[in-house]
Amino acid sequence: MTDSTDSLVSRLRARWLTLAVVIVALVFGLYYPIGMLIAHKIDDNPDYQVASPDPAATAASSRAVAMAAGLIDREVNRNGWVANDPFFMPGSMLDNMPNYQLGMIHALGRFAFQMVDQIGRTRGSSQTDRDLQEAAGLLQYSGTKWIFDFSTSLLPTAKSEDQYRKARSALLSYNQRLSQGQAVFERRGDNLQATLERIALDIGSASAAIDRRISEGSSLWIDTESDDVFYSVKGQLYAYYMVLRELRQDYANVIRDRELGGTWDQMLASFAAGAGLRPLVVSNAKPDAVILPNHLGSMGFYVERARTQVYEVVNILQK
Repeated sequence: MTDSTDSLVSRLRARWLTLAVVIVALVFGLYYPIGMLIAHKIDDNPDYQVASPDPAATAASSRAVAMAAGLIDREVNRNGWVANDPFFMPGSMLDNMPNYQLGMIHALGRFAFQMVDQIGRTRGSSQTDRDLQEAAGLLQYSGTKWIFDFSTSLLPTAKSEDQYRKARSALLSYNQRLSQGQAVFERRGDNLQATLERIALDIGSASAAIDRRISEGSSLWIDTESDDVFYSVKGQLYAYYMVLRELRQDYANVIRDRELGGTWDQMLASFAAGAGLRPLVVSNAKPDAVILPNHLGSMGFYVERARTQVYEVVNILQK
């Protein structure tokens, strides 16, 4: 009886072990790969438009602010925020999409600060707009925070996407008040000039990050960080392209009076070209390599071209 019981227990253990192996194989062989394919989306559509339920209100509000709110909504609510996915979600295994989304939020956060400091107030000594200030602060929140952050506390914390949703609501609130004449949007050339200068400085930092990654990683056989930098900068360029495209409409009078249309469109084209790069695999070969390309170098070219053209617009506005 003991021998037969031991034999039965052994067979049950073997079956359970086999079942466990099959489950693990299914999880890693199907759940993560299929889930990653479903979750992955690098949304770099240059023709993306924000639909407005009230065209009359849109005419009096800011198209650039509406675009910023629309991009947040698209990435957080529609495409799904994956940069903070925990280990048991397929999105946690993604690499390019999280960096792309983080790059976008970085650029939108910078734009929100320019709205607070330059465009959304009458003069430097005037009061800052409460909604713009809230949005700018919330967009600085880390994009990798999930419900729990055990490095700081055992208690639940605010998720990244929840903070970004609040930022979106604040931007929409500002635009609604603007359409009702209860908020400020300065459409003067000097405000636009200051905003462009800050954007140029920010993409200058992106150029430095590219240069550093090329110098550090181009000699490696496998550079696992080059795609992180590439997609982060790609996200920045895309978000700036979309905002600058709409600022062209917000400042239509200034651009027309200063005859900036052609120069502005060339600037937009450089942002769009950099944001539109789609290599199958990001290569960080030596800049003078014969066979392999250096995609970071290609991205850096468009970043520097865009920055130069931003300063060309600034120079015209200064005259």
